[in-house]
Amino acid sequence: MLKTLTAIALPGPVYESPKLKTMQLWLAFSFFLFIVAGLGIDSVQFMGAYFDGRQVANVLFIAYFLLLFNSVGRKLQRLMFVMVPLSYLGELLCSDALGMYNYKGDAIPLYVPFGHALVYASGYILAKAALTQKNATHLSIIFPAIFIIIFIGALAIAGDVFSLIFGIFFFLVLRRKKWDPLYYWIALYCVFIEFTGTAFGCWVWKPIIFGILPAANPPVGSLFIYTGGDVILAKILFLWDKRKRANKT
Repeated sequence: MLKTLTAIALPGPVYESPKLKTMQLWLAFSFFLFIVAGLGIDSVQFMGAYFDGRQVANVLFIAYFLLLFNSVGRKLQRLMFVMVPLSYLGELLCSDALGMYNYKGDAIPLYVPFGHALVYASGYILAKAALTQKNATHLSIIFPAIFIIIFIGALAIAGDVFSLIFGIFFFLVLRRKKWDPLYYWIALYCVFIEFTGTAFGCWVWKPIIFGILPAANPPVGSLFIYTGGDVILAKILFLWDKRKRANKT
């Protein structure tokens, strides 16, 4: 696999111009609206009123992925490129093997791994943006407070034990990553996409996960799966770079 990765030449620029960065920000913020539109087309409500929009949603998400992919530098392109197959494997584990949730129609939609890559890329863009960097001190207080309230609220309102436990894991990952705002932005996208997807009936979480943990639909603790997957992503990219350096010597 690593041999194949090192042979791939990605088209993105090494230097990103201010104009390109502005476009990236627009695409990252617009992704919130796109989530509503894309998942709305795959929704049970849309299917009841018109037709099953799954294939249309697939085309739209892949098109947005390609648009963002061709608007970012080579480093982020690598992250997006690797995230697609990694996310699909994660879906096979969490949905098919562990049975944590089910998709409409019981099959993993093609757009899902591309959506995961878009979540990560959009979070990465916003984390590197001047707005985040200039307000890093304030955000380091605001973001943790928001997620503490979310996790405790999920337990108090919905009896979501799963989210409380995995929320603790989430903060442990953040501490290991030195409270990098990247993971807060990814988590915000995750919460937004989970509530949107479950509201539209695109997928449904099981009320009891792993046979013992009560969970809401959706459980906000699921954001740990997104951030935890970054540990694997970072390892793959490390090995990719190591292989490339070895090939140059």
